[in-house]
Amino acid sequence: MEKLKRILQRIDGKGYKAYKDIQGSYIGNGFHLHIDYVQGDPFASPSRIRFVAHSLKHPFKSKWFEKPWRKIALEDFLTRQLGEGIRKRQKGKTGKSGTGKSGLISIDEPGQEVIMRTAVIAKTNEVEVRLSIGLPAVGRRILGKQAEVLLCHEVPEIVLAVIHHIQWKKLEEHITTADRQQAIRDYLKREKCICFVANGSILPRESGVSNRPLDRKKAISFQSPSSFERSIPLPDGTTVTGMVIPEGVTLIVGGGYHGKSTLLQAIERGVYNHLPGDGREYVITEETACKIRAEDGRRIEKVNISPFISNLPFGKDTDRFSTEDASGSTSEAANIMEALEMGSRSLLIDEDTSATNFLIRDARMQMLVSKDKEPIMPFIDRVRELYENHGVSSIIVLGGSGDYFDVADRVIMMDEYKPKDVTEEARSITKALNSRRQIEGTDSFTTKMNRKPVPISYESATGRKEKISAKGLSTILVGHSQIDLSSVEQLTDPSQTRAIAEMIRLLFRQYFQNGICLKEGIDRLYERIAKDGLDVISPYYGQHPGDYALPRPFEVAAAINRMRTLKIN
Repeated sequence: MEKLKRILQRIDGKGYKAYKDIQGSYIGNGFHLHIDYVQGDPFASPSRIRFVAHSLKHPFKSKWFEKPWRKIALEDFLTRQLGEGIRKRQKGKTGKSGTGKSGLISIDEPGQEVIMRTAVIAKTNEVEVRLSIGLPAVGRRILGKQAEVLLCHEVPEIVLAVIHHIQWKKLEEHITTADRQQAIRDYLKREKCICFVANGSILPRESGVSNRPLDRKKAISFQSPSSFERSIPLPDGTTVTGMVIPEGVTLIVGGGYHGKSTLLQAIERGVYNHLPGDGREYVITEETACKIRAEDGRRIEKVNISPFISNLPFGKDTDRFSTEDASGSTSEAANIMEALEMGSRSLLIDEDTSATNFLIRDARMQMLVSKDKEPIMPFIDRVRELYENHGVSSIIVLGGSGDYFDVADRVIMMDEYKPKDVTEEARSITKALNSRRQIEGTDSFTTKMNRKPVPISYESATGRKEKISAKGLSTILVGHSQIDLSSVEQLTDPSQTRAIAEMIRLLFRQYFQNGICLKEGIDRLYERIAKDGLDVISPYYGQHPGDYALPRPFEVAAAINRMRTLKIN
C-alpha cells in the first residue's frame, strides 16, 4: 500500500485525469487491493475496485460450498453485512468529502430476494469484495490526502471489520434457511406441486413501491385451509406446514380487496429464495412458473400464436405471427407461447392484467358473434389441454367469470385475506347452473417452437459502436433502440437487468452465431455460468465485472423477444 500512498501524494492537487496513475494492484496487511477502473471526473460513474481478504481468522465451513444455494446464501449474507458496514461508516462522516461523488463507497446490495450476484465472491479462506468508490476531488482537482484515507484506511477497515467479525449465528440461519427452501423445492418437484405457502407467512408488502414486508402488527398472517395443508420435512429434522397447490388448474377467487392478487404476487416471487424474516421466505414456487399478462403495444416476431389466435382478417399468418404493435389478446397469447418455448410448466394469470376477450367468451357473446367471426380462442378452452396433454399447470385469479369453474381442479377463495377451499361449492354451482357456453377448442395443438435469432438483429440495433446498457429495472438501451421490460413482472432487481443486457450482447456475439435456437443458446450460457460463475458475462472478466444479479432464463428470453430489431429464422 506504500506504493499507492506515494502515487497519491505525487498527484495531489493535479487534474482529475491524473487519478489514472493509481490503476493497478497493491498489497496490504492480509489483503490485496485491485483498482480496476478509474472514473474520468468526479461526476462520472464511480471507480471500481476489488478488495481481496485472505488468510481469514475464521475460515468458512467447507460444507457451505458443497451446494450452490449455500454458497449463494453465504455471499448474499456477506454483501448485506458489508452494505450495513458502509452505511454506518458513511453516516458517521462529518462535512463534505468534495465534488460530485467524492468519498462515495458502495456495494451492490440485495433486496428481499437471495440470488447469485457478483458483489462478493467467497472461498473457504478468502473473500473478494467488489466495490464502487468516488475518488475525492474539489472541482476537478485531486484531493490526494482524502483519497489516501479512503483507499488505504476506510475501505480496508470497513471490509476487514465485517470479514473478521462475522455474526456467525445469523450467517448459520441464512444458510439453514436456504437449505430449508431447497428442501421445499425438492418436495414440490417430487410431489408434482406448483407452490407452497407456509402458515404464518406475511404476504403483503409495506407499499406499492417497496418490496419489504408489511409490519406484522398490521398484517394478517397466512393460514392454509385444512384441505390444502401439508407438513414438509426439513433437513434439520423439523417440519414446515402450509398450503400446497398441486399441479393442474387452480382458481383463486374472492371479492375485491380480499387478497387474491396479493397471494398471486407472493407466488410469482416464490421462484426466488427470500431472506430470513421477509415474511415470504417459505413461499416457494417451482422455478419455471411464469407470470402472464396482456401487453398492448409490444413487438412480436414470428411466434406461433395459432393455438389461441387464428383466422385473422386478410389471412394474416398466426403460425409465425409478427407485429410492431400487439393488441391485448395477441400479446397475451405470445407471452404464453414464449414462456412455453423456454420450458415453463406453470402459468400465473391475474384477470386484472389480462385481456378479457382472451380469458373468456361467454354464451351470450357466442350467440351474437359466431365462431367463424371470432379469431380468438379463449384461454378457458385451452387450459385443460395445456395441463392434460402438455403438462402445463395454471393458477388464475378471477373475480368476474364463474365459467372457469367448469375447467378447474380446485378453487381457493380469499375472504378477508384468509384462504378457503370452495372447490365443492363451485362444483355444486356448475351442476345447478349450466353456463350454456360452447367449448370452442377441441383440436389439439403444439407448444413447441424452434425460433432462431439472427445475429444481425443485434448488429442493426447497435451499429458500429456496440452499445448496450440497462436503465433501472425496466429498460435496456440497445444502440438507439429500447427494450421495454415494464410488463415482465418477475424481474425484481436492476442488477438483473444489467446482467440481461450483457447476456444479450454475449448471446448474439457468440451463441446465436451458429444458427442455434433461442432456448438452446440461453441454456448453453447458463451452463457456462453454473460452471464458471456470473462473472463470465462481463466484458471485464478478471477485473471488477460490474454489478450483476442472475436473472432467470425466462426473463432473458423475454428481453430478447421484446427487441424492436429482432429477426427470427
